[in-house]
Amino acid sequence: MERKKELRRQVALLKTQHKSSASRQSAEILAALEAHPAFRAAKTILLYHSLKDEVDTHEFIRKWSREKRILLPVVVGDDLELRIYTGPEDLAIGAYGIEEPTGALFTDYAAIDFIAVPGVAFDHNGNRLGRGKGYYDRLLPRIPSAYKAGICFPYQIVEEVPAEAFDIRMDGLICVS
Repeated sequence: MERKKELRRQVALLKTQHKSSASRQSAEILAALEAHPAFRAAKTILLYHSLKDEVDTHEFIRKWSREKRILLPVVVGDDLELRIYTGPEDLAIGAYGIEEPTGALFTDYAAIDFIAVPGVAFDHNGNRLGRGKGYYDRLLPRIPSAYKAGICFPYQIVEEVPAEAFDIRMDGLICVS
């Protein structure tokens, strides 16, 4: 547990040092995401409405919602519910200051083809370190057949992320150098 806290502190420090390149890198990472074969083939995609220190997904969500069914997570207590994204006018500020959709609840987890997963850090074995609340640790086991891609800046890839038995590995990382 202490190793995870230390890793979160290290990455937080790196985020402040790389702030100026975040916008350019976000665009490059999202271009790599939309070129990914699993993304191209997917019809139903779970994305995330990014926080200021994450790969910026806001415009990407709007763009792809015209062609694919986009789902976004909504924090409800200790869990994430999924809702269908219908447009920016249907977003409301939710937990942690994240804009969340107010649209219909989505529970057909088997229909989800692709998941873009945020994280604090990732390693090349697909291990992911989240923010420590366990939201994705509880959600991802319910969606076993979807392709899970960790989305991150280059400085978020570390040599090793401490992994627990319940952690779900990413199928791949979408990052640019």
